[in-house]
Amino acid sequence: MFIRVLCSRRLEQALLNSPKYKVTWKTFLLPIVGITAFLVYIYLFNVDIQEIIANMQQIRADFYAMAAVAALLDVFFFTVAWHLLLKFLSVKVSLIKEFLYVWVGIFVDTIIPAESLSGEVTKIYLVNREENGSAGKATASVVAQRLIGMSINIVTLVIGTVLLLTEHLLYGIVLGLILFLIAMMLVSLVLILFLCRRERWTLRIIDSLIRLAERITRGHWKLVNLRGEVIEATKAFHGAIGAYGHAPKAVLVASIASVTSWMFSLMVFYLTFLSIGYAQISWSAILMISSIFVAVKSIPVGIPFEIGLPEITLTTLLVFFGVPWQVSATATILMRLLTLWVRFFIGFGAQQWLGIEAMTVASHRTAASVETKKT
Repeated sequence: MFIRVLCSRRLEQALLNSPKYKVTWKTFLLPIVGITAFLVYIYLFNVDIQEIIANMQQIRADFYAMAAVAALLDVFFFTVAWHLLLKFLSVKVSLIKEFLYVWVGIFVDTIIPAESLSGEVTKIYLVNREENGSAGKATASVVAQRLIGMSINIVTLVIGTVLLLTEHLLYGIVLGLILFLIAMMLVSLVLILFLCRRERWTLRIIDSLIRLAERITRGHWKLVNLRGEVIEATKAFHGAIGAYGHAPKAVLVASIASVTSWMFSLMVFYLTFLSIGYAQISWSAILMISSIFVAVKSIPVGIPFEIGLPEITLTTLLVFFGVPWQVSATATILMRLLTLWVRFFIGFGAQQWLGIEAMTVASHRTAASVETKKT
């Protein structure tokens, strides 16, 4: 909780108070490194890049267009789930604005190497900017949605593991990796739930983190005022989490929207394969690959644009489940165009729109203040 509030202060100055995101040579350095790493990876395994290009030129535009629509609907229903969680807590933000906030969160996730934190902090800040004093409730909604997503991913991994074991397609290192991921996600889920139920423990952790930050910065960060804000937001957070605990119907409806979002994310995988004329991949393999991919992609490894590691992971998983190298690499590139680059540019546009809107509101307030002083 403390980390989210503190980071929101930094993001406020670094990103959202300026109308335009500043693009420098550093913006493109690590993405180029990531793309190069992926190309070197497929080259080392003797993948014919010319054949990949030929496959991409022959894609079925209708299936790929449907995959693009599915990718957009994935984000939309993710927003609907978040909207339902916020609405239950009486946070009055429109669905359209929340949709923009989610896109900005995606944009921030791709440029700041901390996917498990940066986008969520951005959404919390934007909601709190729209409705001042709602940081605790916004954080509760984000954490609740994260818990729902983790639960869906765990169930998907378990179902996919059972199906693949019955088909004798799961063994060795990958089986061990899957069991490890399931165990780690369960531990994380239990730990988050425990902290959500223990307000006193959370406050102690926050107080310790604030003191540690003050020592590290040697007093340069004045966190006295922030301490009060964080404690107030933490109490609101635990109150909101407690409200969710007594409203299973609200959580269920949000979970249905989250499951719908998850189903559209699976359709992106399936329709992309259909667009390149490959229909041999099984749904059990899609379930497993998508779940492992999401788990690996959410690890903050310090690589903006999420380039390199996710592509290598996805291609390797596809090959392990019997998809030919050329088809795996082609499908990976096509999927990442939809789930990374298209989302990035839409998120960039949303960030620009909100930045201009913020400047307009600020200018109107300044003009009104000047007029008031004159009168």
